[in-house]
Amino acid sequence: MPDKTNTSNILLAVNNLSVDYGLARAVDNLSLEVVKGSIVTIIGANGAGKTTTLSALMGLIPSTGGVRFLDEPIQGLGVADLVSRRLALVPETRELFAEMSVEENLRLGAYQRYMNGERDFSEELNQVHVLFPRLKERSQQLAGTLSGGERQMLAIGRALMAKPLLLMLDEPSLGLAPLVVAEIFAIIDRLRDSGVSILLVEQNATAALRIADNAYVLESGCVAFHGTASEVSSDRRVIETYLGVSDGA
Repeated sequence: MPDKTNTSNILLAVNNLSVDYGLARAVDNLSLEVVKGSIVTIIGANGAGKTTTLSALMGLIPSTGGVRFLDEPIQGLGVADLVSRRLALVPETRELFAEMSVEENLRLGAYQRYMNGERDFSEELNQVHVLFPRLKERSQQLAGTLSGGERQMLAIGRALMAKPLLLMLDEPSLGLAPLVVAEIFAIIDRLRDSGVSILLVEQNATAALRIADNAYVLESGCVAFHGTASEVSSDRRVIETYLGVSDGA
């Protein structure tokens, strides 16, 4: 597990992040850290502000507060700039190009690198194929014909083509069968082991806490509780509210 006492190990530092939708505050003074080589999960009920947090961090919606990546301020930068700095987001909707092939979707993930002058993406494509052999098998298949699990694999694979240092995942288990969820989470675990840091938003708290190093519980846009995954998963309120276990269990 990474050394969490060394500030040089902090990849992402978020301080007092707030997001307003009109008069409603969706995220309220949220602070969190992602240490290099770690998985950090944000759990919470629907409407707690989880997706809004990721959208703000990726520059998709305006926010206030402070966000630093590799100890440089990134607040207010656009998506293209953030991708160039090696941040990536896999949204809940996955946003694949249904009428394009699997390989074409993957290569689009390297678009910003292409715009920056890079032309050879064979190494990253091979790495994605190692992680997701089914994507190699279906390389010429239209993305719109894939199963739900395969579409999620493609969405993650496409994000990895940008060579991110931090991969943000929004509800990767959404709508997937339990066996596929287990496969996706095993791959997320492997990504951490390969050096990709993960910020994981997930309603499946049990699965998320099982692989995470640290966790934040969000309620009504605020951090209600945070700590190591072990600390959070053993907290009585978290157990009763998010893990489906009652005092009588």
